[in-house]
Amino acid sequence: MRSIWNGAISFGLVSIPIKLVNATESHSISFRQIHLADGGRIRYRKVCELDGEEVSGTEIGKGYEEADGSVIPITEEDLAQLPLATAKTIEIMSFVPAEEIDPLQMDAAYYLAANGATAAKPYTLLREALKRSRKVAIAKFALRGRERLGMLRVVDDVIAMHGLLWPDEIRAPEGVAPDAEVTVRDAELDLADALMATLGEVELESLHDDYRDAVEAMIAAKAGGAFEPTEATVEPAGGQVIDLMAALEKSVRAAKASRGEGGAAVAAGADADAQAGAGAGAEVTPMRRRSGTGRKTAAAPKAVGGKKSTAASAKKTASAASKKKTATTAKSGTAKSGTAKSGAAKSATAKSTATASTKKTAAKKAGTAAGAKKATAPRKRASA
Repeated sequence: MRSIWNGAISFGLVSIPIKLVNATESHSISFRQIHLADGGRIRYRKVCELDGEEVSGTEIGKGYEEADGSVIPITEEDLAQLPLATAKTIEIMSFVPAEEIDPLQMDAAYYLAANGATAAKPYTLLREALKRSRKVAIAKFALRGRERLGMLRVVDDVIAMHGLLWPDEIRAPEGVAPDAEVTVRDAELDLADALMATLGEVELESLHDDYRDAVEAMIAAKAGGAFEPTEATVEPAGGQVIDLMAALEKSVRAAKASRGEGGAAVAAGADADAQAGAGAGAEVTPMRRRSGTGRKTAAAPKAVGGKKSTAASAKKTASAASKKKTATTAKSGTAKSGTAKSGAAKSATAKSTATASTKKTAAKKAGTAAGAKKATAPRKRASA
């Protein structure tokens, strides 16, 4: 890889000669500007405003424009003579934990390569010290006409450097957060956690630029003369009031379905979503169910003839046969009342029979008592 800067790392009194190499590259597809009428390429020419002549790159220098429009020429020699230690040196200032670096400050990334055989030993020493400390080095360096901040860390067996923005280059997020006060329920957070767990982790190496692939395929098709433009289906964004809980549940089911999880439950959930989305694609929030206190419940049907059969069985203590019949009638459905009535009639007959026998017994006792009185009474003697 071609180096873009040569210098040294200043690590205390240790100097490590290094070469700076770009760690990233752009794969974006670039387009040319053309004339629509004939397809001719549009080029920008660098022309001097004073004489109107086109100027080549070797004749172009730098200059600083002041407020009144006058320009002060600045040469590379002027910049090289600046009293800065970082002009050709990456000066390490401190070592801090990596989590103290705000990702918003991250800028371009570079690899630092040891420049020469004598740089191998101090380069390896710094690399191993960074590994063991589990920290990153904060440094200053000058590149492309300005001084910058850098963060040195270990990537595999190489020291990498990330350019950092200065703290005053990070804008405060004023007016970005929602103005309205929003309360998030625990149930919504639980569903969000479930969605995050379902989506799981991804290997970054497996991700690629789908847009670039589509553009390359389109260019190849147009080059072969077989390109047929198709309209992309774009879902309308905004303007819809959604049920957040329903949307989260639907997302969890969709994520599980994409991973082949959930089985029948996922299919049932998809059918429910299809029915819910039948109304012009709107999310429907189910109504709350009313509590049982505000609704009248139907009374349980009363048992027919239950009390009568019980009363009849209580009264029929004299006959064992009538008890058997009463037990049988309690098991039968509609025959209860008829059997109870017959039992009551038999009970009444038994009562009348018992009453008659009691009367006869009483009469006999009364007759016996009268006879006894007559027998015991003294007879009167006839007078002479």
